[in-house]
Amino acid sequence: VLWKGPAKETEYTRQIEIIEDYLAQGVDAFVIAPTEQNALVPVVEKIAATGKPVIIFDSGIETDKYQSFVATDNKVGGSLAAQQLGKLLNGQGEVGMVLCAPGGASTLLREAGFRETVQKDYPGVKIVAEKFGMSDRAKSLAVAEDMLAANKNLVAIFGSNESSTIGALNAIKNAGLVGKVKLYGFDSSEELIQGLRDGAIDALMVQNPWEMGYQAVRFAALSIDGNQVPRSADTGVVMVTRENLETPEIQKLLNPKLD
Repeated sequence: VLWKGPAKETEYTRQIEIIEDYLAQGVDAFVIAPTEQNALVPVVEKIAATGKPVIIFDSGIETDKYQSFVATDNKVGGSLAAQQLGKLLNGQGEVGMVLCAPGGASTLLREAGFRETVQKDYPGVKIVAEKFGMSDRAKSLAVAEDMLAANKNLVAIFGSNESSTIGALNAIKNAGLVGKVKLYGFDSSEELIQGLRDGAIDALMVQNPWEMGYQAVRFAALSIDGNQVPRSADTGVVMVTRENLETPEIQKLLNPKLD
């Protein structure tokens, strides 16, 4: 397995260059997590035209020229967050969203799932601010701070990925609003899990990145040998809270045995 990625998720051109380099090297199959749903279409279709297998994982792409798509059902994850947050707020209050970046299929779906569920099921909950953090912790912090300053009645924030949630977490801490402004986020990291333990984060929508990567590479290997693979595979999303954090199931998800 040859592995490489751009330094930042927003470096679409660099990701394309990496794929082009691998294509020139003559690798047998590609496993790609597109950082932008449209920008990667030409290079993915170029690979497909050679007959080499392409597995798309984690985030979607606007073409059908691939063998399999392995990912979380991101819209369900966003909807799950909205359902639980709506219940926690008793169906009332002003909410902000720290978005990831334009063009990222996975996070756009999470944001759409959250937004649509709030509007449909909790009309008393108003989304009063939405800003992109550009998949960057510092920028996410800045937009979350602006959001809190401009909306004094804000009672909750939803962060649609790790960097968005970290930014919102630090903004809430810096403003002394822990416990006053609820925070629902997506993904996990040591800092986010600590925020959950400390009570600064109310819940995290956690994917199964280990399974996602495992199945994507497995499907690539099967495809090289001419085997049929599933057109899509949902690797799941789980809500992690302080109440279930230490359960064996959640600990296995957060700390997979890499051997």
